[in-house]
Amino acid sequence: MVIVAGHLAVDPGQRDGYLHQCSDVVRQARRAPGCLDFAITADLLDPSRVDIFERWESRAALEAFRGSGPSDEQAAVILSAAIAEYDVSEERPLT
Repeated sequence: MVIVAGHLAVDPGQRDGYLHQCSDVVRQARRAPGCLDFAITADLLDPSRVDIFERWESRAALEAFRGSGPSDEQAAVILSAAIAEYDVSEERPLT
């Protein structure tokens, strides 16, 4: 399993518009083969922060979906990014 997690910083005045633009990407990802979870969300405390969380069955599934990344319009809004991929070898349900 592969997890992609981190956050982006955007201008607080543009965050809602950025998230709205991401809704199609979230829909597409959640329908993609091998996608277990995909979320791009507003942080509850920081008005400039956008939280990213993705969970994929495999690196191949992630790469098949990823393509070229964010559109030019979306990339122009991003001030900074701190996102990483994690290879997971074991899962322990908490519920």
